[in-house]
Amino acid sequence: MKMIKTISRPALRDQVYNSLKKAIITLELEPGQRIKDKDLATKFGVSRTPVREALKRLEDERLVESLPGSQTRITEINLEEAKKSFTVVATLQGLAARLAAPLLSKEDIVRMKEKNELLRKAIEEKEVLGAVEADDQFHQIILDASDNQEIELALERVLPKVRRLEFSKFSTIDGFKSVEQHDEIISACMSKDSSLACSLVEENWLSLGRVLIDTEPQK
Repeated sequence: MKMIKTISRPALRDQVYNSLKKAIITLELEPGQRIKDKDLATKFGVSRTPVREALKRLEDERLVESLPGSQTRITEINLEEAKKSFTVVATLQGLAARLAAPLLSKEDIVRMKEKNELLRKAIEEKEVLGAVEADDQFHQIILDASDNQEIELALERVLPKVRRLEFSKFSTIDGFKSVEQHDEIISACMSKDSSLACSLVEENWLSLGRVLIDTEPQK
């Protein structure tokens, strides 16, 4: 497991949790893969307690599931669950845009343009991690400006299900469509048009969901 690094003592549970969550989302830990808390503790250089606490949080988020014998399995990607998650993510992100549009500064707009350009370059270079990170950073500017922590807390639970599917199907989607949609979102934010920004952000996420669900092979 390449993502494992020895970490410092403070906030061990959170550090283990964040590292494992990222590995699950990026598919470094593959769907269906079995892991043991003992092995993880050794890899991280910590006791088993923070690992177990982190795994419990991930289980509550349905990213892992418990197995007999102190083992845990990474959950399979559930298409129906991901589809429902896209609806929730789109609604929450749209709400954030509605709140943020009148509040975004000129500096925020400049940063949004910069992140969208990073997204464009990552797509051109087929760098899936860079593309997803740039997309997250773009939307994070809006989330920060919305100044509503409840939205972010709700997104933390559902967004990983969306991103896991995106990592698994990245090569099948036209990422440049998202870049174009981001340009439209930026224009709406520059105009302080809350309703338009909300609808554009919602469609940005929903259209991605439709593409990812439709391109998933039938089992």
